[in-house]
Amino acid sequence: MKQKLRILSLGAGVQSSALAMLIEQGKIPMVDAAIFADVGAEPDNVIEWLEWLKTKVSYPIYVVQWRNLKEDLINVTQGKYKKVPIPFFSLSDENKKGMARRMCTADYKIKPVTQKIRELLGLKPKEKAKKDTVVELLMGISLDEVQRMKVNQIKYIQNQYPLIDMRWNRAKCISWFQENYNKTPPRSACTFCPFHSNAEWLRVKQNKKEWEEVVKLEKAFNDNRKLISKVTGVKDKIFFTRKCEPIGELDFDEKTDQLDLFNNDCDGYCGI
Repeated sequence: MKQKLRILSLGAGVQSSALAMLIEQGKIPMVDAAIFADVGAEPDNVIEWLEWLKTKVSYPIYVVQWRNLKEDLINVTQGKYKKVPIPFFSLSDENKKGMARRMCTADYKIKPVTQKIRELLGLKPKEKAKKDTVVELLMGISLDEVQRMKVNQIKYIQNQYPLIDMRWNRAKCISWFQENYNKTPPRSACTFCPFHSNAEWLRVKQNKKEWEEVVKLEKAFNDNRKLISKVTGVKDKIFFTRKCEPIGELDFDEKTDQLDLFNNDCDGYCGI
């Protein structure tokens, strides 16, 4: 049974990709492994990027999954699943807007990563770690996202933030990657994430297949409102943007962008 581990929490976005390659270059101490939590809703370019990363690092990258988030949301619209785990925007019949509590990060990201860490430690289900067990969990969060720093809820896991220690922001991660690999990592986030800014929605729209899936999914929530209300208890209309209007009809203007809800509200496991 291991009692010391050093793990990279890999989101396959800009910051964690820079961190992954800094580790490979020896500029940050080596890790035992990286863990990528596949929620089943990442853009195609993120999964393609992950495959590229696997060919460039010498340490193992484990891909883990608790459940498939996209499939769960589709099942909600069909009355087959009882929870709506994303922080959707809601609109009541009295035109009152709201926003649901986020459950996706804890369930679809943190849970499977923690389970894999326990497996690597050699712990059995429900077995407690020994007192001197220490897991260093490297998080790809940069200086401009300092508000996303968290203390891990598990005592023996210590979240570490090398990019913040190095005073690197997201722009520095991008420029370093371009200088060293002539590539730019993608933004890692679910295609339908309600925390998207207008600029991010415009990027989603560039992929016709992914955009049509987003529009279809949001429409399914409202076409099947009565069934969803019966199964989940959610009575209001469900939307993916704070405007609470059909997403396929919106004009996403970057000049009048909404607040960057992702960086302000999303936990450190997403988008890195």
